[in-house]
Amino acid sequence: MMKTHLFLSLLFAVSFLPAKAQTYQPSAENLKARQEFQDNKFGIFLHWGLYCMLATGEWTMTNKDLNYKEYAKLARGFYPSKFNAAEWVSAIKASGAKYICFTSRHHEGFSMFHTKYSDYNIVDATPFKRDVMKELSDACRRQGVKFAVYYSLIDWNFPGNGITPHNADAISKEHHAFSMHQVEEIMTNYGPISEIWFDMGSLSGQQSKELYDLVSRLQPQCMVSGRLGNDRGDFAVMADNAYPDYKIGVPWQTPASFFDETWSYRSWQERGSLDKKIDEKLRSLVKVVSRGGNFLLNIGPRGDGSVVEFERDALLTMGKWMKRYGEGIYNTTANPFDHAVEWGDITCKGTNLYLFVEKIPANREIILNGLIGKAKKASLLADGKALNLKQDGQSVSVNIPGDVKPDRGMIVVKLEFAGAFRVVPDQILETSELSAVNAIPVYAYSSMDYYSSFRSTVGFSWHFRKSGKTITPTIVYTAGEQGKELRLVIDGKEQDVTLVGGEVQKLNNHPEGITWGKVYMFDPQEERFNGTILDPKVNAVAWRLWDDFKPGKALNIPMQEKQSVHILHELTSDREQDVLVELGVADGVQVALNGKDVLLRTYVGGIPRTNEVIKLHLKKGNNQLVVKLHNRYGTEVTYLMNPNVKQEEYKLRLKSMKLYSEEIHDCSLGMAHPANKNSDMGLRDIRVELE
Repeated sequence: MMKTHLFLSLLFAVSFLPAKAQTYQPSAENLKARQEFQDNKFGIFLHWGLYCMLATGEWTMTNKDLNYKEYAKLARGFYPSKFNAAEWVSAIKASGAKYICFTSRHHEGFSMFHTKYSDYNIVDATPFKRDVMKELSDACRRQGVKFAVYYSLIDWNFPGNGITPHNADAISKEHHAFSMHQVEEIMTNYGPISEIWFDMGSLSGQQSKELYDLVSRLQPQCMVSGRLGNDRGDFAVMADNAYPDYKIGVPWQTPASFFDETWSYRSWQERGSLDKKIDEKLRSLVKVVSRGGNFLLNIGPRGDGSVVEFERDALLTMGKWMKRYGEGIYNTTANPFDHAVEWGDITCKGTNLYLFVEKIPANREIILNGLIGKAKKASLLADGKALNLKQDGQSVSVNIPGDVKPDRGMIVVKLEFAGAFRVVPDQILETSELSAVNAIPVYAYSSMDYYSSFRSTVGFSWHFRKSGKTITPTIVYTAGEQGKELRLVIDGKEQDVTLVGGEVQKLNNHPEGITWGKVYMFDPQEERFNGTILDPKVNAVAWRLWDDFKPGKALNIPMQEKQSVHILHELTSDREQDVLVELGVADGVQVALNGKDVLLRTYVGGIPRTNEVIKLHLKKGNNQLVVKLHNRYGTEVTYLMNPNVKQEEYKLRLKSMKLYSEEIHDCSLGMAHPANKNSDMGLRDIRVELE
């Protein structure tokens, strides 16, 4: 019988002491890597392991309910004779991809590299006896392609784990120690690693931190994926094959497969038209890049080490397209407009805009409104052919002749400006009061674990009209924001402020006119914490009266792991008004009032109950307040709702700041030193007043 984890006794003897708590400061190497990550735009994912021998997909072991001991015998016959690292890298480089991400270890627990912590690896367990990951790393380095590594945080073969329906269980101490050792090997023995792509599992906050700190210590330039969990990581990862229709304000990536059904080789896969597939993936690439993201496209080689011809041909054809249009892809930033365009997508670089036209208007005229600056030239990016360009004030139009045909479904236009240009914001405020209500949100993607992810808000931005040379901002906040460190930026000038002190002012409200009515509960159910909240009108009969609830009293609600419970408060107000209440919860929480979000927060690592003050904007008459509580690890959740709190705000006057000479000005607000930059900042009650 093969010893699948030969060195477990060694692992149990090793303890990983928690690092001293401190605010993480990225190194210069890491900051440079983040920029390179955003500039590279395009990489290739490689799903390759024992599962490829069966040619039925990477989840075959669970999908077919195969015995893991029998499955492990596949290793005895794994001999990928057609594997050639140099040829793989050469073909991938020809696609235009700037990096390769290789599956060092998938959920089956088989290591595709030589590890001393398990003999269940490609060198010790197979007749092939070659470290394919080392060969790939070396080939990438020789050919100038960055090398990245995928590492699964679950293991269907690890003692005591077993196979679960969701594969997002807590990770045992022993398994975490094993992962720490293997990641240390990867970071030590395989040259420069551009990113490590963690996946699956449900780590504690401390486990995520230890893995992140290990990578940062050994290879500070290595980017860590957000799927490490607990909002650790250098870049956010979207759901598989997900293409957000909004811009994201942090480095991010979409992982995509050639075929949504699988990530590895399946002999019977219906591949369809090669041309349609190429067009589809190029459009996906452009969509991701135009929103500021990075596109990671997967291929699945065969068990014999050969690349599927369909995927190879697609990559080579995509590479030819990238040679013609890569200028509009690499080193670009997102569409500078606040809105998408109907005819396609836009990227930006320096003083140039790149227009990817998919739907040509009937009059073949592309119009861009709201551009401040002198447009000097429009041309086809493929051959430099000049196009008819007109500008009328802030409106620029480009005519595409009828004889110009799409190339892979797109016509790419380069629009050049005679110096710097500016895009007029869609929303320009005429008020001196900036709040979450009139802000343009800056989004990220928060992730506790694989199944608990949601779009988070990590900043606010505003554009406002104001005359004068200086402005004096005042931060108005509630007790719920006390102690937070914020960064306010006005016209490029930064000011950090800690929310402490300030003038106390009473809310202009009438709490005596509020009646708290009945309280209902929607019993715990297995549910992902994904930013959605139950509508009281949906399945209304399932809401039961919660007689145990007492205002201001903390109550424990028994629940299983990975479950959520909903609490519904009915209340009436004699007028439209704001009221402050105290909320006490642990783990994930979401609050909605009359269908509008009030709070969305991930409490990383299962911390004890946290009390905070939130503001409710009540309408006159009946109101419905819904609170969703998520239990990640424990056997219960704690809940407290206390309406008897001081109805006070704080006004903190800041230093005066200089304004641009222009009429329209910019302002942004976010956390100054976020521990986790993808976590929702929870500043829905704050506002900035400008004097």
